[in-house]
Amino acid sequence: MAMWLLLPRLCLVLSSLTGVARSASPVVLQWLNASAAENPQIPPGVGRALSALIIGHGGRLVACSGKNLLAFHRNGSFAWIVPLGYNCRQDISLVTERDKIYLVTEDNKVIKISPQSLQTSTPSSEVFFSHNPAPGRSEQIIGLSTSSSYSSLFITIANRGLFSFSLRDGQLQWSAGPVIDRFGYRLGCKGNISGCYFSSAPVVDQCEGTLYISNTKGQLYSMFIHSRQYRWIQDLSSIDKVITIAPGNNGRLYILLPRKSVVLGLDVLTGNISWQQSIGPLSNEKILPAVDSNGWISTGSLDGFLYSVSPDGEIRKFLQKTAPNSVIHASPVLDCSGFSVYISQTIMEAKSSQTIGDYTYVSAMKPSSILFTLLAPATGTVYWTEKYPGQLSNLLSSSDLEYFRLDETILLTTLSAARIGSAVQCYTKSDHNHVLLLFFFQLFVIVIQAVVVRFCCIFWRKKKLQKNNGLQKFLEKRRSLHSKRRVLGKIISELEQKAAQDASSNETLEHLGEMVKAKECIERKLYTSYSLGRDVLGLRRGSSSILPLYNGKHKSHSFHGTQRESITIFNMLSDSSSLEEDKSSSSYSSSSGSYNGSSSGDMEFDTGSRSAGEAGAGPSNTADVTEGDQDKLPADVESSYQVFMNPLYAQGESSSRSLSEREEFLMPQGSAPAKRMWLKRRRTLSSMN
Repeated sequence: MAMWLLLPRLCLVLSSLTGVARSASPVVLQWLNASAAENPQIPPGVGRALSALIIGHGGRLVACSGKNLLAFHRNGSFAWIVPLGYNCRQDISLVTERDKIYLVTEDNKVIKISPQSLQTSTPSSEVFFSHNPAPGRSEQIIGLSTSSSYSSLFITIANRGLFSFSLRDGQLQWSAGPVIDRFGYRLGCKGNISGCYFSSAPVVDQCEGTLYISNTKGQLYSMFIHSRQYRWIQDLSSIDKVITIAPGNNGRLYILLPRKSVVLGLDVLTGNISWQQSIGPLSNEKILPAVDSNGWISTGSLDGFLYSVSPDGEIRKFLQKTAPNSVIHASPVLDCSGFSVYISQTIMEAKSSQTIGDYTYVSAMKPSSILFTLLAPATGTVYWTEKYPGQLSNLLSSSDLEYFRLDETILLTTLSAARIGSAVQCYTKSDHNHVLLLFFFQLFVIVIQAVVVRFCCIFWRKKKLQKNNGLQKFLEKRRSLHSKRRVLGKIISELEQKAAQDASSNETLEHLGEMVKAKECIERKLYTSYSLGRDVLGLRRGSSSILPLYNGKHKSHSFHGTQRESITIFNMLSDSSSLEEDKSSSSYSSSSGSYNGSSSGDMEFDTGSRSAGEAGAGPSNTADVTEGDQDKLPADVESSYQVFMNPLYAQGESSSRSLSEREEFLMPQGSAPAKRMWLKRRRTLSSMN
């Protein structure tokens, strides 16, 4: 349904409505005098024109008037004034990026303003971009927008195209036109391309990283921000060629066709139309809908209703009580929370509407008051409502805004900045850090949950739990094993100290070996059957314990050091006979895997000849031992000793595995020694399979 606007735009002059005069601040008086000198055609007492307000950094209201950029505090008082040197275009909205402001001037320039430089010697305004159109061509700037994620400024120029500039250095990043050739096929601008160009300001979807723009032929373009590649092109010319774009930031793109009074919902991935809804007649073609944080798009109509459509296409009508005698011709404005909208209804003394064909005509006369309302479209909750004139008259008359001509859109933006009637916590740009912290906290919680789920899946697969023993019995058994291991650890420590003091005690060494075996058996159960992880056979590697061994005749200590070597010292009681009766010795090596991991704790012993005559000792194979090795020997053999080298093993089963072993026998010199010490050192050089 199309419409024609018969109601002129309502403008409010606060000085005539309130009749309240107050003394202006010196800054305001200075600016008013300078403005009157530059524009002598403006009659005294008439307010200056003011562009559409935006809420900038710090919650200040920013707008341009003539050759100046003005900023107001939330209460409407002056904050600062920046002289531009150029007349700004009031039909193009200002854009902000952090603490910078960008605007378009009448001579086709883009000005960059840095308000933080007002108190310094650095110029607060500079020309960011300037375009000189070719003679005889209309190449005016249509609109601009920014992307904080990509630090880019996008500018649309009529009959030229779309340009992307870096906000850091102002360099051109890329440019794109409405016609592209892909695989020999032309896309965009059907028919005659001479009069086809981009006709809308670029619209950025921050969530999708996509930019949207339309041309004069009713085609909608979607392209990636980081490049000029098009995502898709949707032809809407069958409905209408005048398009207003509103990103939903929720996987939806909203298209408002003001002349047809139609709202479309498009899929951002494909550009296909998901739903279509009809609304009441709109006041003009440049009306901008508001999209809240819940994804609802809202716009007012000349029939007095506020139309809101959900992301799924559900449509609602609000303000039914006052709709018959009112019109809405101003764009709604989001509140500081982003979940509610401010709406202004102009109450008329008389109103009539008539539909002829595809057009709806609305006529109204004698506006009596304005009704401001704050409501949440998703829930329909009305938070605040107030008439003007009324209490709002006192609020506005006490601010510096009374020196300007104000319309409903400016008043709605002022109410949003002042947070009047807002009952929901406001969201500002300073909350970005809190959002990032919340995101990382949620990510941390997700990782913890994933780890817990994986642990539970592994834990409940254990055989000890699946044999109907139950979790309680499993945990009790595990606590019992831990308690036994602590007790055995204390006993082993005491026995090691006792063995160090009396190395000739066979009972102590035997008892120590039994305790070590018992502790290793318990540890094997804790690391396998009663562990909190999956069932894994075998003990942990890298143990550095001292394992005393005793086979009934000989006692020994086996040391397991670094670099995968093992040293075993055998202490053997001597008698008048030769050493031929001792035909076997015990050896334990964790690196070679000679320990049997069964619960009985059996040990493997390396057997071989141990007689002194078989050693074949002679002058050629004797050597002195260094002082470092001498310090490691017992006191009774430190005085004199001999070292005999004799191969013990001959292993050559695999050609890919080389094993080098050597033995060292330390025998005291003397006719009738009380003890003989035999030291065997075996070093494994091959890698473990």
